[in-house]
Amino acid sequence: MTATTPLGAGRAATPTPRAPRPSIVQIVGEIWESRDLVVQFVLRDLTLRYTQAVMGFAWALLMPILIVGAGMMFRVVLATLANSPLEGSSIASLAAKALPWAFFSGALSQATSSVIGNSNLISKVYFPREVLPLSTVIAQSPDLVVGLVVVASVMPFIDKTGLSWSGLWVIAVLLLLMLFTVGCALFLSCANLFFRDVKYIVQVLLNFGVFATPVFFEPQMLGPKGASIMMVLPLSPFIQAMDVALVHGHSLAETIVVASRKGDVVVWAPWMLAYAAGWSLFLIITGIYVFRSGSSRFAEMA
Repeated sequence: MTATTPLGAGRAATPTPRAPRPSIVQIVGEIWESRDLVVQFVLRDLTLRYTQAVMGFAWALLMPILIVGAGMMFRVVLATLANSPLEGSSIASLAAKALPWAFFSGALSQATSSVIGNSNLISKVYFPREVLPLSTVIAQSPDLVVGLVVVASVMPFIDKTGLSWSGLWVIAVLLLLMLFTVGCALFLSCANLFFRDVKYIVQVLLNFGVFATPVFFEPQMLGPKGASIMMVLPLSPFIQAMDVALVHGHSLAETIVVASRKGDVVVWAPWMLAYAAGWSLFLIITGIYVFRSGSSRFAEMA
């Protein structure tokens, strides 16, 4: 009896070709094609936040007010110890610098859990998963705009210098901050799906991170060395730029040096804006790649 050889026996299995990894342009194009979905997610988040809340749009001012109030306590203590009066420009600086921190903190807190919070959608229908953290960050923009309008309206009353054309630099700063925040949100929302304690680590860092950035403290308070260390932190240039351009009316293309007890301190230099732009582009590009690489396992991990 002759044994028959099964068809294909002894022949190496043909490997299944992998789909080519999409480029950054293709991913961005796919997200752009889903812009209507982004709008729907943004409207949903805004509806849940404001329509069903007792305070409504007052929540947009609550976080900046709390930050300014906490900062005022520090400034009053420091002014009392130094036996110097608290100037109106200090209050204006606190208000201006509280806006980008409140936006970054609020957006990152919500975006870190955005993928897990929409796990029911991930397991049922396909759409670019980047839409989830992106829409969460965009939903924080109305808070930022409302806060900026209020600060710009009351600034002439608390600071005699008023507003100048240099304040238009704020538009570029906030656009870069948006990219920076979206990049961070892509990283953290993906990481939080695989390691569920990431959101707790983020909250701890946000609670104490305000003390490491120039929100409560002016760079010149720390001296030349301390100021240089503070300004190397990726978020610091965004915050300091709001003070320099909006409150003090300086162009971000010029270098500003302030005298302190420990020597002259560079509180702003053009490289800081380039540094912030570099971080924004790096985080948004690598964030998209990392997020897309992990998205193939989102359905099983959600």
